[in-house]
Amino acid sequence: MTGRGLPRTTDGAPPVAVQVWGDGALFTRPELKVERVTYPVMTPTAAVGVLEAIFWKPEFQWRVVAIEVLNPIRQATIRRNETTDLASLSDAAAGRRRIDTVATRVQRNTIYLTNVAYRIHAHVEMRERATKTAAAYRDQFRRRVSRGACFSQPYLGTREFSAFFRDPDDTPPIDLTEDLGIMLHSIDHSVTPARFTWFTARLDHGVLHVPRTGITGQVTS
Repeated sequence: MTGRGLPRTTDGAPPVAVQVWGDGALFTRPELKVERVTYPVMTPTAAVGVLEAIFWKPEFQWRVVAIEVLNPIRQATIRRNETTDLASLSDAAAGRRRIDTVATRVQRNTIYLTNVAYRIHAHVEMRERATKTAAAYRDQFRRRVSRGACFSQPYLGTREFSAFFRDPDDTPPIDLTEDLGIMLHSIDHSVTPARFTWFTARLDHGVLHVPRTGITGQVTS
């Protein structure tokens, strides 16, 4: 898929694309607050995080329209010792309080993805403060991808799973069609508590099509 069949901008431009991969990924389901369980494929919010790590300006925002799954979906489990007691940032910086990790230790499971690869398709959507055209920002993004330039190291859901990226190629998506259930669409951190939106996700021959907007709702345990 090179943008064929995907929504175009008002000026007729196809979405930009970037190919990302890594040894592992964890796209955490926010409704599961204790055990970390991944969605089976990359979420739109995680895709936006990768795009912003490569190229971000306050003059525009990214809108993901499709995510192609390029490697078979495989999961693995990690069991870790964690603590239920967390010191505040000020206490930790000043060394005012010790955490008794033995007394507050708990074991938690993490279900994550292994050997992942995706092709992200997204549009540049301009804000009022923009001083350049969307085409100019699209060209800047493509040049940065070709050079391997990024503002920060992209990651796949959580920072422990670094992402690598390059120009998209013609690797076909996996031949898998199935309903994925309710998936996180976006998170608005400008309000308190944060506002979550959701959508009914479906993998269509290895392609997750992302609607423009989701349905607002709260996270439930």
